[in-house]
Amino acid sequence: MGEIAVGRGNWANASARSKARKANLLNETQMRQLMQQGPDTIAASIADAGYSKELNLYSKRLSGADLIEAALSHNLDRDLKEVMGYCQGRLRRIVSVFALRFSYHNAKTVLRAVNSGISSEDLANMVLPEENDLNTDWLELANQSNTLADAALSMRGTPWGSGLSGVDSDAPLQAYEDALDRHYYRDAVSALKSSGHEHRALLTHLRTEIDHRNIINLLRALRQNISTDQRSELMLDGGQTLRDNMLRNAAQAESEDALIEVLRRLPNMDTSGLEEALQAASEAGGLDPVVNYLESQQRDSLRRLSHRNPLSAFPVIYYLESKVLEVRNIRLLVRGKAAGLSDEVIEAHMNLSLIHISEPTRRTPISYAVFCLK
Repeated sequence: MGEIAVGRGNWANASARSKARKANLLNETQMRQLMQQGPDTIAASIADAGYSKELNLYSKRLSGADLIEAALSHNLDRDLKEVMGYCQGRLRRIVSVFALRFSYHNAKTVLRAVNSGISSEDLANMVLPEENDLNTDWLELANQSNTLADAALSMRGTPWGSGLSGVDSDAPLQAYEDALDRHYYRDAVSALKSSGHEHRALLTHLRTEIDHRNIINLLRALRQNISTDQRSELMLDGGQTLRDNMLRNAAQAESEDALIEVLRRLPNMDTSGLEEALQAASEAGGLDPVVNYLESQQRDSLRRLSHRNPLSAFPVIYYLESKVLEVRNIRLLVRGKAAGLSDEVIEAHMNLSLIHISEPTRRTPISYAVFCLK
């Protein structure tokens, strides 16, 4: 039985608008055609895909990959603001649970800049351009902070700042980032629990995301030879199947094979695809195949739930996740091109497999002439 719209909110209108936006995103074929182009040509191509306003804004002082990256970030912020603007009532409160993670990401960006000694001017030029009004407070926060403890104190009073209150002032950056992750997921699970049983599928989806985060964290920790105690501290509470004793058992696994054996004992956990991804990761020398596989599982789940529950928050959340995927893929593509990487290496890091070519394509096609450039 699908989830239904409960309580005040423009469920039908927001669902229809999100589906229309989703149909305008680049599909897999278009993304692969972009791979045949250089940074300057990519900028001209994505202008037709809804990025022209931001590209024109930043073209006054930037060019190439820097121009595209700034435009992508600004466009994503604007898009998120517009989506939250057309969600009303209870729907807005539910969608905000997922949208708030973008603020946590910006908080991490500021912490990393402060930890690396990057000036607010450089931060504005590289990551949080000042042309974007939404970055003003973040840049001011970075400007006022000399240490991680300063930044955490400056964030006091914000939803994410309260998650940093328990971190020791001399703790490393990783401790601050872990605290933000734990705080976000704890509050998100709590918020969805309180939204009522009719949104239990959303809660299950979020808890599965926590499971996947824990699996990735454990795999990284094993490759870095982190101790059992430290691995346990990395774990996020609130998962769907990795909970209590099973979570502790997973953290105590001393090898990837031992971890897979623990996961095999979990209900509703199909490890065959994960094992294939791990094999590909061993050959590639990184965890990208595993990350891509788990993300594809989450995205497939969102797609099914969005189609099954048209009058719910799923179509809105599915669109937001799809928009983030598009921005991330284009950013990876442009940066890879600028670094002189081969198309094979770039594609290995992108998540093209998460884009379903069978989904509706953009109604406004990118220039055929641009696509024919080799």
